Amino acid sequence: MRTTMDLPKDLLEEAKRICGAKTKTSTVILSLQKLIDAKKIERLRSLRGRLDLDIDLKRLRKDRTATY
Repeated sequence: MRTTMDLPKDLLEEAKRICGAKTKTSTVILSLQKLIDAKKIERLRSLRGRLDLDIDLKRLRKDRTATY
């Protein structure tokens, strides 16, 4: 998708250098992906202590092998 943006040159150049990207497009794509990943991790961390993961691994493994 083509989009026109007015980005600060120094900010884009620094991001490009840090990412090791060769193009402006790849810099923006990498930056957006890192932002998305960071927000997903942040959301998962906010659930810490709220989920009950009382899982019986032996039973799960047994059930899994029984279906094959």
